[in-house]
Amino acid sequence: MSTLPRIAFIGLGNMGAPMAANLARAGYPVQAFDLSEAACAAARQAGAGIAASAIEAVKGAAVVISMLPASRHVETLYLGQGVLAAIEPGALVIDCSTIAPASAQKVAQAAAARGLAMIDAPVSGGVAGAAAGTLTFIVGGEAAALERARPVLQAMGKNIFHMGAAGAGQVAKLCNNMALGVIMAVTGEAIALGVAHGLDAKTLSQMMAVSTSRSWATEVCNPWPGVLENAPSSRGYAGGFGSDLMLKDLGLAVEAAMGVGNAIPLGEMARNLYALNQQAGRGGLDFSSVVKLVAKE
Repeated sequence: MSTLPRIAFIGLGNMGAPMAANLARAGYPVQAFDLSEAACAAARQAGAGIAASAIEAVKGAAVVISMLPASRHVETLYLGQGVLAAIEPGALVIDCSTIAPASAQKVAQAAAARGLAMIDAPVSGGVAGAAAGTLTFIVGGEAAALERARPVLQAMGKNIFHMGAAGAGQVAKLCNNMALGVIMAVTGEAIALGVAHGLDAKTLSQMMAVSTSRSWATEVCNPWPGVLENAPSSRGYAGGFGSDLMLKDLGLAVEAAMGVGNAIPLGEMARNLYALNQQAGRGGLDFSSVVKLVAKE
């Protein structure tokens, strides 16, 4: 029997499933839950136990981890469905979702009122990083809570940054994703321009990847099909980080900027581009599909 603390993991999507699997491989007893039966079946194959509900999953758990799509899902889970009330007093709660900073603070305050330590720990690194266990965790919350969480986070990633109090992890994640969304869009535009002039997309991307336009978009998640074999663009933009999720994150960045009177003209422009990508029917595809707004068929 494992001497490691029991972990409840709620949310087995593209990111959550491999994260839960890595915890199970590290020897943690994991009790997981997701509304998708297929996701639960995959988690069971990876060594996780499956609970009948979120409330059942958290009972007896020393650590509760959630990885959900948006603020409303996190608030509904912890505050609307009574999950906080079902968590053992003294347990540690780690929310890895990317949500509004205000939502993170709201749930953290409710957790503290119940005697629960909670950190917001959104991640960077994409589905590939989740599968490889190389994620970056961007943390907001008390330092003592982070130290309790550190061994668990290290089983799923390799970089941990403490950004400040509750909600600070979410602010930093929005800054990161805003930059990523802008970079992906302009990288796609640049490659599309080169291809329109007869350049080979792969050769152009290889040049960019070792030049001043080098980025994650050129080296890991290239938006042009056929350039990188394992990139979503080379499999019909399936998997990866959904364009709808990027649109959500950019919307949160715009809201965060408005809250402090900060100008983010490129961030707002990128949000509009991903909104157009959604309207074109590509919201469920990887966010690199934004290149199709400018690529000639």
